[in-house]
Amino acid sequence: MPRSRINGNFIDKTFSIVANILLRIIPTTSGEKEAFTYYRDGMSAQSEGNYAEALQNYYEAMRLEIDPYDRSYILYNIGLIHTSNGEHTKALEYYFRALERNPFLPQAFNNMAVICHYRGEQAIRQGDPEIAEAWFDQAAEYWKQAIALTPGNYIEAHNWLKITRRFE
Repeated sequence: MPRSRINGNFIDKTFSIVANILLRIIPTTSGEKEAFTYYRDGMSAQSEGNYAEALQNYYEAMRLEIDPYDRSYILYNIGLIHTSNGEHTKALEYYFRALERNPFLPQAFNNMAVICHYRGEQAIRQGDPEIAEAWFDQAAEYWKQAIALTPGNYIEAHNWLKITRRFE
């Protein structure tokens, strides 16, 4: 039974009902509908912390989905799971792949910046300030891209860029 039929969350049920209606009225192929179903089930599993199940659904959605824009969101969500699991190298890879298909994902740039900033902090704790600065510089570049796409968002990042004199 698809996850969308067993989920007890009111918001998820509402989303599923609306999504099912849209799938019926919007002209889409059966493959696109199936890809969306896997994507939706992946989001539901992810929201409940069932990351293994979410990944299975996302990988199946990737197998079926052909639209680069839609694939970018699937890849982004896979990156989120790897970030949550502390697999930062894998997460960065998926964020890069998402941005290759859709360069207008500020949240991917932000998450990449957060990972780079974290690695910079790790380098400081390990006594390597040069490596830390390289990570911080990379974080700054990603945050600049996120801010350029959505001015007014990422206020803390904007302030960090100003304080560290990395904002131009």
